Amino acid sequence: VQRRILYSMNKDGNTFDKGFRKSAKSVGNVMGNFHPHGDSSIYDAMVRMSQDWKNRATLIEMHGNNGSMDGDPPAAMRYTEARLSEIAGYLLHDIDKDTVPFAWNFDDTEKEPTVLPAAFPNLLVNGATGISAGYATDIPPHNLAEVIDAVVY
Repeated sequence: VQRRILYSMNKDGNTFDKGFRKSAKSVGNVMGNFHPHGDSSIYDAMVRMSQDWKNRATLIEMHGNNGSMDGDPPAAMRYTEARLSEIAGYLLHDIDKDTVPFAWNFDDTEKEPTVLPAAFPNLLVNGATGISAGYATDIPPHNLAEVIDAVVY
């Protein structure tokens, strides 16, 4: 869902150099065009990408209550506003130049990227935590400069 959120917000021009938009609008666009599995999973992922205590490089900038380190829940999506962060642009750079494969969405009305043309390894920088189909993962976040130095080395 993160890829779909980032792609949809970028496609709609909801980028760091423009004003914030209601989170509910972004969630609705993602759900209507790319991820028809309910709004809560989309909003939860959007909020998590905005939390600087969970991500080394936040991909979403959010105005309003996006939760706390103490476990307080975020405000409802109708009360928050969001846009892509500047570093998120590096995950989407040149996406319109046929750099990655696209596939039809769930109802064959629009194409979406199967991967993002990331200019930095987001999985290593922000890490990942989750459980799916009985398998768990817990990849810790890493320093962006150190990851780039290691990749170049």
